[in-house]
Amino acid sequence: MSVSDDVALAGLGARDSLRLEAGLCLYGNDIDETTTPVEGSLMWTISKRRRAARDFPGADKIMGQFLAKPKSGKRRVGVVVDKAPARPHYPVLNMEGEIIGEVTSGSPSPCSGQNIAMAYVDHKYIKNGTPLQVQVRKRVFPATKVPMPFVPTQYYNPPK
Repeated sequence: MSVSDDVALAGLGARDSLRLEAGLCLYGNDIDETTTPVEGSLMWTISKRRRAARDFPGADKIMGQFLAKPKSGKRRVGVVVDKAPARPHYPVLNMEGEIIGEVTSGSPSPCSGQNIAMAYVDHKYIKNGTPLQVQVRKRVFPATKVPMPFVPTQYYNPPK
């Protein structure tokens, strides 16, 4: 397969953990046709020119959500869970034990050594450092809202 002995095969688990650490969405898990760029924290994908011109499909709904005061609805966020890895569809709770969202992707992070997850939560809980809880099977574990990507990028930048 490869001339180099340093190269090894990797499967979907490796791809999924790298995607999750980078804070990237997997269609069907983290986003689908019902998710808007505002809800998915993906407004960076719509240029300022297109936002101003509103010349894209769903512009009225998307810009309405984006410009709404006060903000409302759900948002995709990063979560670090203590002790147990969160998996898709596990409930996210506030500190009072009320369900405020749901995990869409989660696994142990090989790079950070933490249990990381992406989840949709109510807009009130999107501030970094917000204490949360995640129900893993029948137990509840402490969690914290954190910024994404979970692992800082180290892209190669050629010298100028």
